[in-house]
Amino acid sequence: MTAIVSSHLLNSVDGSHAGGIAVRLINLASGATMFQTASDDAGRLLQEIADPDPAARFELVFHTGPYWQTRVGQTHGVRIIDEIVLRFAMPDSTGRYHMPLILSPHGYALWSSTEHG
Repeated sequence: MTAIVSSHLLNSVDGSHAGGIAVRLINLASGATMFQTASDDAGRLLQEIADPDPAARFELVFHTGPYWQTRVGQTHGVRIIDEIVLRFAMPDSTGRYHMPLILSPHGYALWSSTEHG
């Protein structure tokens, strides 16, 4: 059985897609890294997860610090958020777990939706 973890990352400063952001998924029960990748040029992430444990908790980490370091003039002062961490469960091993993220140098908005397989 395969679940899907997806996201769409948007830069709220200029409205562009936030491509090239490193993303990592960790199974908190086992400590295993399920994937380590980056958002594509369109700010999208789509990863299949084979047989996710429905009892496990997962941590999705968006490494946003390096992204903002390349955006000279967009940070407007000291930036203190380097990672955005989302902890969640995948109770349906065939579900789709979509977590869009709107970024700014000093905050973010995140929500989730699920589709069951």
